[in-house]
Amino acid sequence: MAADKKKSHRARQAGSKANKKKAKKERREGKTLAKGQNPRAFGRSSAGITARIQQARKAEIHERKLHVPLTDRSYLAEDPPPIVVAVVGPPKVGKTTLIRSLVKHYTRHNLNQVLGPITLVSGKNRRLTIVECANDLASMMDVGKSADLILLMVDGSFGFEMETFEFLNILK
Repeated sequence: MAADKKKSHRARQAGSKANKKKAKKERREGKTLAKGQNPRAFGRSSAGITARIQQARKAEIHERKLHVPLTDRSYLAEDPPPIVVAVVGPPKVGKTTLIRSLVKHYTRHNLNQVLGPITLVSGKNRRLTIVECANDLASMMDVGKSADLILLMVDGSFGFEMETFEFLNILK
């Protein structure tokens, strides 16, 4: 006989809905909640602090990228001259691209155009001057006399061109 009787509805005793009903009942009866809102919880949010920390971190990373190692001139009466590196080769073999990538490696800055010699600080006591050589005989002779290191670039698809052999003969 007890099996024939259906289960009755059981009111919810836990959770947000039950809490709301309980608070409503207590308000009706005249009981007030002892706890109020914490005034510090609704003042200034901590998002401002986080934003300031992130802004300071971004500024620090930016400054670190801008840092260029300075030459230590304290113990030297006169700086040694920079090492002159000449980039030589026929047109369209990547001389300018090589110079731009070297500048980016040492300075972490992009170089749009290569105009004249570029002096870079490569270490505390070392400087490099990179020069791109034009394809005329006079500039090849000047570069051959003044350069400490010559990077001779050759196009892999064409092999050695006439300009390359001319420069090698000038260096003899």
